[in-house]
Amino acid sequence: MQATARATEQAHPIGLYLVVWAWLFVLSACSYLVDYLHLQGGLRWSLILLFMIVKAGLIVAVFMHLAWERVALIYVILIPPAALLIFIAVMAIEADYTLATRLAQQAIGR
Repeated sequence: MQATARATEQAHPIGLYLVVWAWLFVLSACSYLVDYLHLQGGLRWSLILLFMIVKAGLIVAVFMHLAWERVALIYVILIPPAALLIFIAVMAIEADYTLATRLAQQAIGR
């Protein structure tokens, strides 16, 4: 029984993990570089979030073995956070519009 279980286990090359660790190190260095260069505003937060999402994607895909799972499982894990990000973006756009409308009404003396 144990012999068949060992035969069906999937082994990944250690080189893959080393490459992912190297990319995680480079992406972390880039995140720290954003602060070191004193970037401000939307550019800073966009870069930090981009590096964070890419690092999370690498970790989920390789270390949690999601890259080798069935497509249905990938959809179950990845689509809800993607939908949340889309909803948050829509709410942020709507909030900016509401604020701009209120400021414009104040400016005309209403």
